[in-house]
Amino acid sequence: MSTLVIVNNPHDWPLQIPDVSVVSARAYLTNPAYNGQLRARVVNLCKSYRYQSLGYYVSLLAEARGHKPFPRVNAIEDLQTPSLVRLLTEDLETLVQKSLSSIRADRFELGIYFGRNVAKHYHQLSRQLFNLLQVPLLRVFFDRHENQWRIHRISTIAANDIPVQHQAFVLEAATDYFSGRKPWPQNKLIPARYDLAILHDPNDPEPPSNALALKQFEKAAENLGLHVEFITRADLARLSEFDALFIRDTTYVNHYTYCFSRRAAAEGLVVIDDPNSILKCNNKVYLAELLTRHHIPIPKTLLVHRDNVEQIIPLLALPCVLKQPDSSFSVGVTKVKSEDELQQKVESLLNKSELIVAQEYLPTEFDWRVAILDRKLLFVCKYYMAPGHWQIIKHREQSHDFVEGATAVVPLTEVPAKVTRLALKAANLIGDGFYGVDIKQIGKHCYVIEINDNPNVDAGNEDGFLKEALYQRIMEVFLHRIEARKHGDRR
Repeated sequence: MSTLVIVNNPHDWPLQIPDVSVVSARAYLTNPAYNGQLRARVVNLCKSYRYQSLGYYVSLLAEARGHKPFPRVNAIEDLQTPSLVRLLTEDLETLVQKSLSSIRADRFELGIYFGRNVAKHYHQLSRQLFNLLQVPLLRVFFDRHENQWRIHRISTIAANDIPVQHQAFVLEAATDYFSGRKPWPQNKLIPARYDLAILHDPNDPEPPSNALALKQFEKAAENLGLHVEFITRADLARLSEFDALFIRDTTYVNHYTYCFSRRAAAEGLVVIDDPNSILKCNNKVYLAELLTRHHIPIPKTLLVHRDNVEQIIPLLALPCVLKQPDSSFSVGVTKVKSEDELQQKVESLLNKSELIVAQEYLPTEFDWRVAILDRKLLFVCKYYMAPGHWQIIKHREQSHDFVEGATAVVPLTEVPAKVTRLALKAANLIGDGFYGVDIKQIGKHCYVIEINDNPNVDAGNEDGFLKEALYQRIMEVFLHRIEARKHGDRR
């Protein structure tokens, strides 16, 4: 993908960056060569983004041409609306006060160059503002009123308005930004057609895919002509550069992973898992209601609130299982054995949520994990309980200290048909994303325990039967959906 820096006058951008072309705004708008160019990243550094200005039309026509403009028109529109800027930045209140606490003056000006400031002290604040506003060069004006800092106004920085003493720093920041992608390997089988971002957290002790699995995803994607870049939570502002987003990070609703999913969907990217799937799968109250309404068998369940706590024991008996609505990876799920323990734990959970889930305790040696993608079976595993424990994962007292049960992959032909039928029926209620349906089988009866978005795919576990074909199948779904969108299918 070529990178074009668009300025009013090429002399306005004296900085030379490898593999980056500097083009005048008029040339970009009027030269047919740019109109017909494919796979271009357009960095718009025009003097003004006001409505119907040259800068406005550069981003507008870049989107129409299928290029990837930065900033996009919606970001430009956001910047013109002070009330919206205040809304976007209100969650940064604490960070603003902390970052500016040592300043004695009542006014402060922060220059943000591709998410960075010349002073490292303001790096975090600069990065967060950059992620929210998604404009390459920004100047943010703060003033202090009653000992509290507030954003007074925000303006863009024209290419020819960069202070001379900052130009070397801007060159470094811009070079780092433009070269964020690694070069294509020399042995690539198919030329790159599309760009896939894989969101991951290198420091997650329980990631949904281990390092070797991520490498396998990358290999499978590149064999199909998908350029892969691994991104982290710091790369929210870069989503518009890609055609698709694959989340291989632990997902929660009140979390940056959901923000990534939602923004990717809003930008028109193919995203797995989509924000609706994350919302639905991450709330066990919702799942209990949904599955019950559609007559999907689940363990005896009670949605608990402060007025029906006394119904738990008569309905479910003891021991029973209590779940906070957003629990995952066995965290927030508790087995209670006595009435005193029940009362104590219910009180604790209801202090965090108006509703919680109580279910009968169904002990089994393992849970079926049925992985479904695009409404089709992908793989099936047996997840065995952790040694000496009633759950798949046993968390210990210390943070990030846990023990997992064994995983055994089962060929689809050896899985009971009622297990796969039930899993497909349940997953189809959520959507056509990537789901892991957990099922307990007791004799002839099967019960859906939960539906997980973003299920685990670890090399050496879930890929034990399909091997490389597993990663290939997942990447094929991305390719097919990207191509469908290029032809007008917004699925």
